[in-house]
Amino acid sequence: MRFQTPLVPGTLLRRYKRFFADVRLDDGREVTAHCPNTGPMTSICDPGSRVWLEPNDDPKKKLKFGWRLLQDGEHIVGVDTSLPNRIVKEALTGPGIEGLDGYDEILPEQKYGANSRIDFLLRGKDRPDAYVEVKSVTLCRAAGLAEFPDTVTTRGRKHLEDLTEMAGMGHRAVMLYLVQRTDCHRVTLAEDYDPAYVAAFKAAKKAGLEVIALGCQITPDGIVAGDVLEFGI
Repeated sequence: MRFQTPLVPGTLLRRYKRFFADVRLDDGREVTAHCPNTGPMTSICDPGSRVWLEPNDDPKKKLKFGWRLLQDGEHIVGVDTSLPNRIVKEALTGPGIEGLDGYDEILPEQKYGANSRIDFLLRGKDRPDAYVEVKSVTLCRAAGLAEFPDTVTTRGRKHLEDLTEMAGMGHRAVMLYLVQRTDCHRVTLAEDYDPAYVAAFKAAKKAGLEVIALGCQITPDGIVAGDVLEFGI
């Protein structure tokens, strides 16, 4: 997935009211950018951080920049939680994802469960349907280890319950954790942030939930799905 316009670098001054970030661009201008991440962004919104913004000239948008990346030394983090589905779709329809390749149909945003929508429904001849839910992972509190979630997620718990139901009906139920960081090679669950989510996850696993964790290749040009990462709790 390539960014639509070249990103511009700057320094984060502050992130506030969830959706706003003040940034000093390298050319000296101070701008307010849209922050496409409603979570707490633990460890990835510290003032003084190197960030990358995507400019736009859309007259319908009040803010002319969108925050896309944060750089931490040699490593880069994708902060935009609206991008993972696009990244995963490109992988599914292009090079494929190990364990999810070979399906004839890739259907995004399909209704299922109790008033829910699955990110991707995969269908193929002579094989069970695969219900794939995608989660963006950015939390890292120990070197090389990514964690999900970074806050209480009632919605995420409901997705697990719906996937448990799909597994009980004989379908494939897949939770795909997409790590939008270039510094992690392992993934786990943050039980201290949301023990109820972890409990629902364990119940789903007993019912047949499959788990895939993917890394990302991230540059100021774009983000693509990378290697399968180790997952464990």
